[in-house]
Amino acid sequence: MHVFIAGATGAVGRSLVPLLVRHGHTVTGTTRSPAKAAELRALGAEAVVVDGLDRAGMIDAVAAAAPDAVVHQMTALGGEIDLRRFARSFAPTDRLRTEGTDHLLEAARRAGVERVVAQSFTGHQDARVGDWLRTEDDPWDPEPPAQLRDAVRAIGHLERAVTGAGGVALRYGGFYGPGSGMAPGAEQWELIRARKMPIVGDGGGVWSFTHVEDAAGSVLAALERWTPGEVYNVVDDDPAPVREWLPEAARIIGARPPRHLPRWVGRLLGEHVVVMMCELRGSSNAKAKARLGWEPLHPSWRDGLAQLARDERAARPVAA
Repeated sequence: MHVFIAGATGAVGRSLVPLLVRHGHTVTGTTRSPAKAAELRALGAEAVVVDGLDRAGMIDAVAAAAPDAVVHQMTALGGEIDLRRFARSFAPTDRLRTEGTDHLLEAARRAGVERVVAQSFTGHQDARVGDWLRTEDDPWDPEPPAQLRDAVRAIGHLERAVTGAGGVALRYGGFYGPGSGMAPGAEQWELIRARKMPIVGDGGGVWSFTHVEDAAGSVLAALERWTPGEVYNVVDDDPAPVREWLPEAARIIGARPPRHLPRWVGRLLGEHVVVMMCELRGSSNAKAKARLGWEPLHPSWRDGLAQLARDERAARPVAA
């Protein structure tokens, strides 16, 4: 199968390209940066420099590649996230999930490509009532906090457009692993190390996590076991409340335990902070396992983070 990956140099793309090649597929990958084209070629892909918001450029790129499948991994999450201005930090990614999705679907349709797999997200959109573990069929939050509203709308647009065109949407949890924000030297990892990520309120919000390698594996599974028009939660087997995972992550990293802030102090940063820390729901991966035959290589973030920490220690220079 010839697979066209839009956004191939992101955290998932860098794991996905070699995985597809190892399984006998050929890959054309896009990047917005000419400097990263060589990186894609080194991973085994043909490289195309094009911006996901460039409609004509994307249509031409897909037509020239003539792929059997198209994969949407476009985000703009490489920089630091301003927690107070969450919506502004996510605005470029929201555009890629709306305008960029529409451009890519048009390009696929014009090229006669029926298999489209797109990156979505799970967590922020779930209704904050009832069970703490949600499925793909559970209702969405009718009134998300203001700072999350645009992101939820963008996720909804992506999923409706992709599944409406007969494609598959994969809802990833919080990323960790090489190239993500939760890896040695990356933003979230270093915030925890510096004790700058506190537990707000009771820390009862449940987070689901996804190692970047497992995200890549889910794309392979979705392409090879095709189920048109479906949405899947792609998360590990160990959803955990903030009051559990954040102190354990700190311990694994070698940091002091996180600070605690009362709920009212967290609200000064924004209602969305309280929601993420106290009210977020986790996600069930049962459907992806049953329908796609997908299993996470990293069943728990505990073991996955521990391996990253061991790799970090092993890479440190030995003192003379």
